[in-house]
Amino acid sequence: MVTAEIGQLPVEAARAGDPVAWDTLFRRYQLPLYAYVCELVHDEQASLDIVQEAFINAARYIGRLREDAKFGSWLFGIAHQKSIQHWRRQRPEPVPIDELAERLPAGDDSPSDWLIRQEQEERFMNCLNRLSLPHRAVLLLHFLENFSLEEISEITGTEIGTVKSRIHYAKKALRQLLEQTP
Repeated sequence: MVTAEIGQLPVEAARAGDPVAWDTLFRRYQLPLYAYVCELVHDEQASLDIVQEAFINAARYIGRLREDAKFGSWLFGIAHQKSIQHWRRQRPEPVPIDELAERLPAGDDSPSDWLIRQEQEERFMNCLNRLSLPHRAVLLLHFLENFSLEEISEITGTEIGTVKSRIHYAKKALRQLLEQTP
């Protein structure tokens, strides 16, 4: 069995069936992938399921990956498609207000500082969630996950010009929503 070298992604070793390589890939991508999927589907359990399905599909179809260096964007593309399928089956529901008390951290911030920051974050996320799924996805991929325009194009299966356009219009729409929302 081929073992991955430290410091580089062990895609070749994973393709050869090395469980250590798969573990390394899983550890590298599970959290960012989960965060991205969770922002799209707004359901923790469904997000965990989608991430698991994405890795299962990656293991099943890794032979089709032509460039090992693009494993991350390829994996995000799989999860993106699974998220869209989930989103089409059921629309996201807002988080219940009674969960607010459970989220209050036990830190140095005063409760009023925390509530103000929470309200601003909630306002931003509410506006972000009002964007269409394609617009929300490109913003999350570009600004939160730091994918390049080319990688976002591969993940979403759209032309790079479409990605640029979606980012432009999504930012414009988000800015307008933030200005309109008290």
